[in-house]
Amino acid sequence: MSAPVSADPAAHPHPRLSPPLDDTLVVDLLDAAAAARPGAVAVRDGHGAWSYAELADASRAVAAGLARLGGVVPGDRVVVRLGNRREFVALYYGVLRAGAVAVPLNPEMKAFVLRGVLADASPAAVVLDPGEPEQVHEAVAACGARSLTPADLLAHDAVAFDTARRPCPDALAQLLYTSGSTSAPKGVMGTHRHVVFAARAIARRLGYRPDDVVLAALPLSFDYGLYQLLLAAIGGSELVLADAAAPVRAMNVLRECRATVVPVVPSLAEMLCRLAARGAPPEHVRLFTNTGAALAGSAIEALRAGFPGAAVAAMYGITECKRVTIAEPDADLVRPGSVGRALDGTTVEVLDARGHALPPGEVGEIVVGGPHVMAGYWNAPGLTAHRFRPNPRTGRVRLHTGDHGRLDAEGHLYFSGRVDDQFKRRGVRMGTPEIEAAALDVPGVRAAAALPPRDGLDLRLVVTGDDALAASLVIEGLERRLEPAKVPATCRVIARMPLTPNGKIDRKALDTDEH
Repeated sequence: MSAPVSADPAAHPHPRLSPPLDDTLVVDLLDAAAAARPGAVAVRDGHGAWSYAELADASRAVAAGLARLGGVVPGDRVVVRLGNRREFVALYYGVLRAGAVAVPLNPEMKAFVLRGVLADASPAAVVLDPGEPEQVHEAVAACGARSLTPADLLAHDAVAFDTARRPCPDALAQLLYTSGSTSAPKGVMGTHRHVVFAARAIARRLGYRPDDVVLAALPLSFDYGLYQLLLAAIGGSELVLADAAAPVRAMNVLRECRATVVPVVPSLAEMLCRLAARGAPPEHVRLFTNTGAALAGSAIEALRAGFPGAAVAAMYGITECKRVTIAEPDADLVRPGSVGRALDGTTVEVLDARGHALPPGEVGEIVVGGPHVMAGYWNAPGLTAHRFRPNPRTGRVRLHTGDHGRLDAEGHLYFSGRVDDQFKRRGVRMGTPEIEAAALDVPGVRAAAALPPRDGLDLRLVVTGDDALAASLVIEGLERRLEPAKVPATCRVIARMPLTPNGKIDRKALDTDEH
C-alpha cells in the first residue's frame, strides 16, 4: 500500500515551524498593539472609533466593573450578548483581563435556546442591552446570574489590576457555543494558550498589516468573526464592525471605510457580489478569506470579477481547533478545491473507519493535532472523549472532526463534507457539497442546498436564484454536469435561504420544512 500522507510541516522541505509556546495571554495581544501603536484606530463602528490605547483603557474599565458590580472572580463565566459594536470588543478583552471566561452569544439566539446555554454555562454575570425582550431577562434571572449592561461596566475607572490576578496561560479563556444547526449548542473550551497559538498561526499565514482595514460583517459571537479581533490586534490593523443582522448594509460600510480585508461565508459573498455591480468596482479590497462554509468555484470567480485586484484565500476550520488549513491566496487557480496546508506546527491526517492513515487521494475522516486543539466540550465528558482522542502511537490528543476530506501528495487538503453529508444512492457514494457545487454552476442559481435521503425521502435540492429560474431548468443543468445517481429527485426554488445566526444555510430548517 502507498505510504500515508500527513500535512505535518516537518514532513515537507523548509517547514515554517511555530515558535516555542510561551506565557502570552489573549489580552497581551491587545496590550502589545496599544504599546506599539497607541494612537492608531483599533476598532470602529457606526457610532465612532477607539484607538488601541482607548480600547485597552476601556477593557480595564470593564475588568474593574466586573469585579465591583458583578462580584466576578477569576474562573467565573461571563456571557456577552451583544451585536457587532465597539463595546463588545472592550467587554471581550475586559472579561479576560479580569481572569474570567468570556462566553460570547449572538443576540439573535432565541430565548428557548438561550435558557439551555445559560443553564449549561452557569455564568456569574450576563452583559446585555437593557432593551432585550422580557423572555431574555427572565432566562438570565432563572440561571441566577447578575445582569449588567455595557454602560454599567464602561463607566468605571480604568484601573490596573494586580499581577496576582493574572491567570495561568492554561486557564480557560473562552467558551464558544456552536451554532446548534445540527444539535443543541455545545460549549467549546479554549485556554489562553490554545487561543493565542491559533491566532498567531493564522496571522502568520494571512499577514494582516498596519495599513489594513478589516471588515467584520460576521457575528462576533461566531469564532470566525471573533478571531478578527485578535488578528487585527496582531497586525495592528483597523477593525470595522458592520451589523451582522443587516448584511445588505455591509456593502455600504465596505465602501465607506475602504476595507482591504473581508472575511466571508457564501451568503455574505453572494450578497456583496450582487451589490458591487451597482457602483464603481471596489478596487481597495486586497483579500477575501473564507471558512465556515466553503465558497463554490463560481462564487470565487464572482468575487474576483466584482472586486478587481482582490485575492481569495480558502480556509478550512472547525471551532474545536479554530483553524485547520489555509491556502495561499488564489491557490484555487492552481489546485481547484484545495483549502490549503495545515497551520505551522500542527498536523492533518485522513483516517479510515479503523483509524488507519489513508494514502494520498483517498477520502476519510479529517483528524487534527497540535497546540490549537481545544480542551473539549464544557460539561460534556462523553462527547469530549469521543471527539478528542489520544493518538495511539504518541498519546497526544487529536481532534476527530467528523468531516471528510482527502490530502494530496504535498499535504494540501480537499474538503468533502460532513460525515453526515456522505451517503450512498443507487450504489454510488457521494456528498452534498459536490451536488451543490454543480448546482451553483447552473446559470441563474445563487445558492443551493442538497438534502440527503432520509425517512423514505429521496435526494432533494433547494435553490435560490434569478426570477426566471425554474426547477426543471436546474435539474436539466445537473443532468449535464453529474452522473445520473447524483442528480436530485426533486428541486425546489425558494425566494431566500434560511440562515443560521452565523450566516450559514440552515439545513435543519430546510429539511423539516413541509412546504
